[in-house]
Amino acid sequence: MKNRNIMFRLALTLFFFALAIYYLYPTFRFTDLKKQEEKELISLAQLTGSSASDLQRAAAEGRSDYVLDQVSAAQNLTPENRALARGKADLVMGELAEKLEKSQRKALKLGLDLQGGIHLVLEVDLPQLMKQMANNPDPRFDSLMAQISTRLKDPKTDFEQAVTETFEGAGVRLSRYFLETQASNRQVLDYLSEQADDAIARSLEIMRNRIDQFGVAEPTIVRQGARRIIVELPGVQDPMRARALIGKTALLEFKLVIEPVQAQKVLEAIDTELRREGGKLPQDTTLAQTPVSDSLLAQGSPQTDTTIADTGAGVAKDKAIEASKLFNEPGERAALGEDTSLVVAEGLESDHPFYALLRNMGEEIAVIKQNRRAVELILSKPEIRQVIPKDVELLWSNEAITGPDSKEYWNIFLVKSTPEITGKYLTKADVQIGSGSSSPGREGQPIVTLAMNREGGRIFSRVTGANVNRKLAIVLDRHVYMAPVIKVKIPDGRAIIEGTDNMEEARDLAIVLRAGALPAPVQIIEEQTVGPSLGADSVSKGTLAAIVSFLIVTLFMIWYYKMAGAVADLALVLNLGFMVAILAGFQATLTLPGIAGIILTIGMAVDANVLVYERIREELRIGKTVRAAIDAGYTRATVTILDANITTIIAAVVLYQFGTGPIRGFALTLMIGVAVSIYTAIVASRLIFDLYTQKFTPTRLSI
Repeated sequence: MKNRNIMFRLALTLFFFALAIYYLYPTFRFTDLKKQEEKELISLAQLTGSSASDLQRAAAEGRSDYVLDQVSAAQNLTPENRALARGKADLVMGELAEKLEKSQRKALKLGLDLQGGIHLVLEVDLPQLMKQMANNPDPRFDSLMAQISTRLKDPKTDFEQAVTETFEGAGVRLSRYFLETQASNRQVLDYLSEQADDAIARSLEIMRNRIDQFGVAEPTIVRQGARRIIVELPGVQDPMRARALIGKTALLEFKLVIEPVQAQKVLEAIDTELRREGGKLPQDTTLAQTPVSDSLLAQGSPQTDTTIADTGAGVAKDKAIEASKLFNEPGERAALGEDTSLVVAEGLESDHPFYALLRNMGEEIAVIKQNRRAVELILSKPEIRQVIPKDVELLWSNEAITGPDSKEYWNIFLVKSTPEITGKYLTKADVQIGSGSSSPGREGQPIVTLAMNREGGRIFSRVTGANVNRKLAIVLDRHVYMAPVIKVKIPDGRAIIEGTDNMEEARDLAIVLRAGALPAPVQIIEEQTVGPSLGADSVSKGTLAAIVSFLIVTLFMIWYYKMAGAVADLALVLNLGFMVAILAGFQATLTLPGIAGIILTIGMAVDANVLVYERIREELRIGKTVRAAIDAGYTRATVTILDANITTIIAAVVLYQFGTGPIRGFALTLMIGVAVSIYTAIVASRLIFDLYTQKFTPTRLSI
């Protein structure tokens, strides 16, 4: 029976040992491949004269084009060296990159403090959320929101307190803008607080979904305080891309572009008001007294009498003027930045100051890049906003275009304020390569395909069916990605988004659309980028500490317990191997506090052996045989070992449950280490003694 028990424990230990090797191999393989990649990239840098660090960054980000371009751009390379460099580039970005990716998926994950990455502190813009919820907002409401935003810049300020003090100080009831007019301030405050908490909770979940699809291993996403969110992304090589992905609101809307006749009236109203401001018109001048050409927004090529200059036909020549001719206030001119010159259509700046800043770009209205800030300042003026109908808004395109004159332009769209349908009905967003059927000239470019649920499909079908031959703008975060003409009714709720520059941008756009729109914008208020050098330094020092502590403990055990101490050391080696294998197998993340937990475990792991060995010594002193003393020592010490270690595990579980970040990393490795040490001390070390006494039947024990 005893032999059977020994064989079972031997088989179990060998099984765990083999399992540990299986889970640890990808980590060793990944480390070896990483060294090979670094060696090849350094060699490639020497051949081509490129920067080794730039090549390593490009390889980490998968930018094979950059690596190959460095080979092509290298000067004075012999044909043999160029072929050698090309072979190294192909190896690094091809076969080696594929092996690295495969090994990295199963390798031990390192935390932000070990491998570098990005640490962000985000704050949910609650005043913006209030604007979305408000009934009939007006300039006074905008002023109150600006005051609340200023108060909330202090992280210690309570949201309810800021809202209450601002509205009471202005003598305005909250029910003026929220809920019903008879609602009390307390009812409105409870409603706003509930919506704010819900917005933060949803923001957390949406960010988790986005980051999961972004491919970051073990990110940390936790709430801090009343309205802040901490995001840590270990191993992120492109912080700018991560910031864009996390911070993008991703509010998808489909809005009808208003009819040309109505758009012309809006532009006339803006132009007229701007002339009145500049003293070109009396204050009591009505819009009817300043007619403008009917061909403003006519489709096709504009005629020579078109008020907006045509970039293609050369109707009006460009002319540079100083901003002071349009902006009288010093603050307005300062807002334009260092370059206060504007490009206008010659002859229009006096009679039509707003039209002079615009251009006809085919069927769209465009603004030259240099004039964009000026147009934004004009449209932000309160008196200009008053003349724009409430059901109309002006939105910019998501990217600049190059005009026939080789200059950069931004399109500006006049759309309905109320969306016909929003992204809440979206069920699917994928990336495909476009055929160019909808936009000739964009063949082979990535597009994002959208699919809606049944209700969204019905709404989309109704909207497209009722507005054939009209333009429908696809708006994401208040930027127009495209505004195609509705040619036929679309019954299946499918659409596409074009205009992304590359496949990576298209994938990120699809990610944020699939994950959903944030209920309110988030502001990045703190950012820390941890460089790989700091991570390598942390790993080096942590590893050194672990090695030193391991050596001291093992040498002490051998000195004090002789041969039995060597058995305890062997069990300790198994302990460390099993610990790291468990972390790798469960895809846990090793952090610097985690290494501290491992080091603590090294010291604690031999405690159980000390208890057993002291009990064995006592049994030997009273005259028991070696085998009997070993049996008695393990039997009587087991209860004490379990009691001591289980209480430690309970404390670690509490730390893990209620702790955050580094505390959880420490608690996780401590729990694993204690659990493994129980096995290695009670099962593995006893197995060695049993095999030894069964084979040699010693009369003395070196202990």
